[in-house]
Amino acid sequence: MSRTLTRVAAAAGVLALGLGLAACQTGPAAESDAPASEYVTDGKLTIATGEPAYYPYVIDDAPESGEGFEAAVAYAVAEELGFAPEDVVWVRSTFDAAIAPGPKNYDINLQQFTITPERAEAVDFSSPYYAADQAVITSAGTAAADATSIADLKDLLIGAMSGTTSLVALEEIIAPTQGAQVFNDNDQALLALQSGQVDAIVVDVPTAFFMTGVQLEDGVIVGSLPEVEGASDEWGFVLAKGSPLTAKVTAAVDALRENGTLDELIAEWLGADQGVNALS
Repeated sequence: MSRTLTRVAAAAGVLALGLGLAACQTGPAAESDAPASEYVTDGKLTIATGEPAYYPYVIDDAPESGEGFEAAVAYAVAEELGFAPEDVVWVRSTFDAAIAPGPKNYDINLQQFTITPERAEAVDFSSPYYAADQAVITSAGTAAADATSIADLKDLLIGAMSGTTSLVALEEIIAPTQGAQVFNDNDQALLALQSGQVDAIVVDVPTAFFMTGVQLEDGVIVGSLPEVEGASDEWGFVLAKGSPLTAKVTAAVDALRENGTLDELIAEWLGADQGVNALS
C-alpha cells in the first residue's frame, strides 16, 4: 500500500473512531434520577459492605440477596434513589479504609458505622438508619457472667473492637482498672473471649444476640450500657467527603424513616433487640 493510501486509511479510521465516541456520548442517560457522573458506574448504584459481612446485618455473607438488616436497608435506599435491584453492584471494603479520607470505589458503604464528628472530618454520613445500644457479653462460668452492675465489671479484663462506640463505652462507662483490651475486629475480640484471654467483650446489641446465640457456647448477655455522653450510637451510610450523593441518600433514609420502612426492617431483622437488662 502507498504512503498516500496509508494516510487516507488512517484518517478514515480516526474519523470513524471519533464518530463512534460521539455516538456513545450522546446515548441515553442512566435511568436513575441523578446524572450518571455522580455515580462510580453509570447507571449503577455501587454499595460496599464488610468482608465478611455478618448476621443479622447480612445473611450468609451474601448482600446481593437482600437478606439481613443492612442488606435490606441498602436495597430500600436504592429503590428510593430510582435503582432497580439488578442495578445494584456490591463491593467489599475494610471498616478502617471506609472511614479514611480519599476517593472511594463505591457510592455508599454500610457496615454499622457510628456517626461521629471525628469521622465526619474525613467522610460524609447520611442521616442515621439505626441507633444501637452497647452490651457486655461473656460465657457462662466466667467472672463476668454474674455481674449485675458496672461496678462488678471494673476489675475484669474486658475488650472491644478498635475505633468503635463499643470501645468508647468500655473506656468511659466501665473504665476497667486494668485498661480496655483493644482488638482489630470483633472476630479477634470473640476469639480472645473464647480462649479466656478476656472475661467479657463489648459489642452492639444486635451483634451481642448473634454472638451469644450462635458463636459462643453458653453465651451470656450481661447487660446493656448507658449511652456515652457526646458519643452517638447512630449508624449512617458512609460516602466520600463532599459526595454529590450525600443529600440524596440522606433524603432517601429520611423517607424510609418517615414512611415506617426502617421500623419494619428493624422489627424483621433485629427483633431480638429487646429485653436486655440495663447495667448501672
